[in-house]
Amino acid sequence: MAFSGRNLTCTRGGRTVFRDLTFDVAAGAALLLRGPNGSGKSSLLRMAAGFLPPAAGHFAWDGNPATADDLRARVAWVGHADATKAAFTVAENAAFWIRLGGGDSSATGRALASMGIDHLADLPAGVLSAGQRRRLNLCRLAAGAAPLWLLDEPTSSLDDASVTGLIAMLQQHLDRGGALVVATHVDLPLRPSATLSLGASR
Repeated sequence: MAFSGRNLTCTRGGRTVFRDLTFDVAAGAALLLRGPNGSGKSSLLRMAAGFLPPAAGHFAWDGNPATADDLRARVAWVGHADATKAAFTVAENAAFWIRLGGGDSSATGRALASMGIDHLADLPAGVLSAGQRRRLNLCRLAAGAAPLWLLDEPTSSLDDASVTGLIAMLQQHLDRGGALVVATHVDLPLRPSATLSLGASR
């Protein structure tokens, strides 16, 4: 699986955020999106996830142009907002997102363990700290079936130990032939990886 964007232009609120953006991500590789706030990192991820149409250009799988449905069917997206239901338990939240992503909810325990929160499985998500909620949202990736993971500032609210666990999970995905596109303000030691720098907004 190779994923690419060709001659992409993004406009928001009548303003051009970026134009003529082209990139390639091979199977087993990561693309790190860097740039100041407002440069279009989150918008590019939402476009790649099929949530936001590009003003121009297109995405492709193995060189074949992809529709929004094609994108949504083959990606796992974790944004910077933590989408948890406070009244559901930690395990129920994880199982829901795993099923939605095409994974097997019987792997919920393994997914929670991947981010070190399996001991919180029976607690309502509403009592979690910001860092624990972030780990809950990220853990579902470990049990999903999507070949391409799109992550927006995944280290936000995480302590050093959790960042280490996250990096290990991301590297395992690459080692299995998956691909990553990650918006980040911090260095992520993933191999192999390339960096795409987006300019300041105007």
